[in-house]
Amino acid sequence: MTAEHEFYLYLLECYAAYKNKPTGEVLEEWDLLNISDFIFNMYEMYHSESIENAFKDIDNLIMTGKPAW
Repeated sequence: MTAEHEFYLYLLECYAAYKNKPTGEVLEEWDLLNISDFIFNMYEMYHSESIENAFKDIDNLIMTGKPAW
């Protein structure tokens, strides 16, 4: 497994805990909103900043379809 895949799974699990939702439910939501690939491809940015910033960005993606930055 690549570092990107490992981080994606870590981010998914942490985000699910942050939202107090099952991981599968969060992944399903990301897939339905077509943001899973975008989140995966944000590895370089997300792994180098605080996880709360990634959460804020993901929340904004869910609400508006656009990243917070």
